Amino acid sequence: MHPGNYHPEQTAYVMAGTEETITFGELEAESNQIAHLFREHGLKRGDCIALCLENHKTFFKICWAAYRAGLYFTAISYRLQPEEVEYIVNDCGAGVLITSTHLVDTFAGFRDKLINEPICYMLDGVAPGASSFEEAYRVKSTEPISDQSCGQSLLYSSGTTGRPKGVKKPLPEIPWGEAEPAFSARQERYGFDDATIYLSPAPLYHAAPLGFTMNVLRYGGSCIVMEHYDSEQALSLIEKYRITHSQWVPTMFVRMLKLPEDIHHKHDLSSHRVAVHAAAPCPIAVKEQMIEWWGPIIHEYYAGTEGNGATTISSEEWLQHKGSVGQAAGECKVHILDDDFNELPTGESGGVYFEGGGVFEYLGDDEKTSASRSAQGWSTLGDIGYLDEEDYLYLTDRKSFMIISGGVNIYPQEAENALITHPAVVDVAVFGIPNPEFGEEVKAVVQPADMSQIGTALEAELIAYAREKISHIKCPKTIDFQEELPRHPTGKLYKRLLKDKYWQ
Repeated sequence: MHPGNYHPEQTAYVMAGTEETITFGELEAESNQIAHLFREHGLKRGDCIALCLENHKTFFKICWAAYRAGLYFTAISYRLQPEEVEYIVNDCGAGVLITSTHLVDTFAGFRDKLINEPICYMLDGVAPGASSFEEAYRVKSTEPISDQSCGQSLLYSSGTTGRPKGVKKPLPEIPWGEAEPAFSARQERYGFDDATIYLSPAPLYHAAPLGFTMNVLRYGGSCIVMEHYDSEQALSLIEKYRITHSQWVPTMFVRMLKLPEDIHHKHDLSSHRVAVHAAAPCPIAVKEQMIEWWGPIIHEYYAGTEGNGATTISSEEWLQHKGSVGQAAGECKVHILDDDFNELPTGESGGVYFEGGGVFEYLGDDEKTSASRSAQGWSTLGDIGYLDEEDYLYLTDRKSFMIISGGVNIYPQEAENALITHPAVVDVAVFGIPNPEFGEEVKAVVQPADMSQIGTALEAELIAYAREKISHIKCPKTIDFQEELPRHPTGKLYKRLLKDKYWQ
């Protein structure tokens, strides 16, 4: 969002549910005001702010303010439990936290436990410990701050164990007003310009929706933001706003394909030129049906919040390499390595490593950062795959036992940590099992203290117990009981022995 890329009266984005329209002039003026507020609170280049919001009309204003003030901005899932939000706000060291009255109960659950004492603001009202954000920034100057520079998102990802970790990438060292290579690469690949009308159906706190929407705005295009995903509404929005570009996760494709046949052909989708998908493996049959329905406009990529490299694939390429996530994009190169970091031959599965992609570290975790690097200095997201003769990548497994449900990453350890504290639980294993709509769902197998107590009542009690501690999406949908879980004498759990039974 730089001078020359937009007209002040042009639509920057529309909130689909309310049809409220924000122009580029408003976005420019209000993000400047918020940047002044951040400076007045002593935030300087390289400092961090956090926002925990639903898809709110002020979301982009905050992100652009942080971006132009050279700050890191940590967007946090509004679906998390209070102690989960508390951990992230404390860990990222945010000097300012912004939330909304939609999350007043969540805020009340952690406001007294913020160790860095950030200044807390609330949108749409106030709450004990949080003052009005609108009242604070709207009295500031609408002129740009004097020391604009490019900031960066600092989003939280996680391994298969322990707490989530902040993915910290270097701040862009380019003058304010110049395009970053990452922005330019997406513009070239997907044809973003000031005529782009982009549909964003996902939560904005995710890395991909946040990155893509800000990318579109950067080039003067318009975004249509869905507050909540609904398949038929998404199709009607493509027709209503003459959508040119969009981004999805495979679960959305599954839901759209399950709509009645007459709905499939009810809406005019002829404006739709580019539909991007990522975040989870897309079943081959699902993608075949989507290409048949929408035409060869579907593009897939494989990448992570870490920004350490990517692969991309068009519909035409995918039809020749079904199941692939594409070839290495830009300057990066894909290597398949064994556990000793030796390069593996074509067709053989091993760890997927990127060479020449972006640099990152896991905030405050040198061990996890180091574990993501090979002896050659290449980096991995922890996925397993192989390359074919033309260097197209196929993923065969994912980060250990991470569960991807509806495009959302779920880490079993969090549910295991929650359940193991229940007095009726001696041992527990959590993993993903097949789900026709979401790809995977969360399953727990529990070794109970007393096998005579097992049954639906204990199952319900344990699920409710977990839901009190962590976000519902991370909790098991169902629990099975087993007399003893398969563990090595060293204590290592053979989770694969449990998981394989459900995948056969």
